[in-house]
Amino acid sequence: MTQSEFRYAHHPNDAKNYTTEKLREEFLINNLFQPNQIKLVYTMYDRLIVGGILPIDKALKLETIDELKAENFLDRRELGIINVGGKGKVTVDGTVYELDNKEALYIGKGNKEITFESISEENAYFYINSAPAHQSFPTKKITKNEAEIVELGDIKYANRRTINKLIVNSVLETCQLQMGMTELHEGSVWNTMPSHTHTRRMEAYFYFDLEEGQTISHFMGQPTETRHIFLKNRDAVISPEWSIHSGVGTSNYSFIWGMAGENMDYGDMDAVKTDELK
Repeated sequence: MTQSEFRYAHHPNDAKNYTTEKLREEFLINNLFQPNQIKLVYTMYDRLIVGGILPIDKALKLETIDELKAENFLDRRELGIINVGGKGKVTVDGTVYELDNKEALYIGKGNKEITFESISEENAYFYINSAPAHQSFPTKKITKNEAEIVELGDIKYANRRTINKLIVNSVLETCQLQMGMTELHEGSVWNTMPSHTHTRRMEAYFYFDLEEGQTISHFMGQPTETRHIFLKNRDAVISPEWSIHSGVGTSNYSFIWGMAGENMDYGDMDAVKTDELK
């Protein structure tokens, strides 16, 4: 079964007047994983689709949704998958790809039948991002050993972290979709700090590996008009191109970043000095 939602884009002058409830309604994506279901959120920010797939005791097929007006989900799209649960498998037009925890799969435009299954006692949790694509690139699995790994931050500033660039143009060819995973070290709780924006692309963050009973405050908004949203484990949040996207947790955690837009240069960021945030 597939559930889908549609989210509009927002002008920053409107968003800064939102109540807590309205802010959460427009930008937070919660309850992403439902047993034996596929949940998709189609956002008008670069037409990115954010999704969660939780197969329990049967294979789940990725079907097209009304918003796409297409016979197959990937007729005009590319797809990135990162497994954040137990071992699972993704079958792409008859070819099987097994994904362990924190392994990724890129599927190019034009593939027709994609199914998801759990194949271990612990269920697989497939987190997905999809973006429009203008040409087809080969399907490819990416392990953590094949990722481009960058160490950033400092324990002094509570932001020591390991960035795993998984589905990025330095690892494989994509049209516009870029995905990776950041793991905060024990004792570090701040991500993407100092903050930045990048008007060339939007972003979505998916938070996981958060200890039960803890929370994360995700900061968004224009640098001088910031707002926050509290999140739980396995919640996602949409980040507009005009918004910062930083967070702090009451314990360490991991998160997946996914980007779509016209620029795939990871270093293309408009930095904001920490002491200039408001």
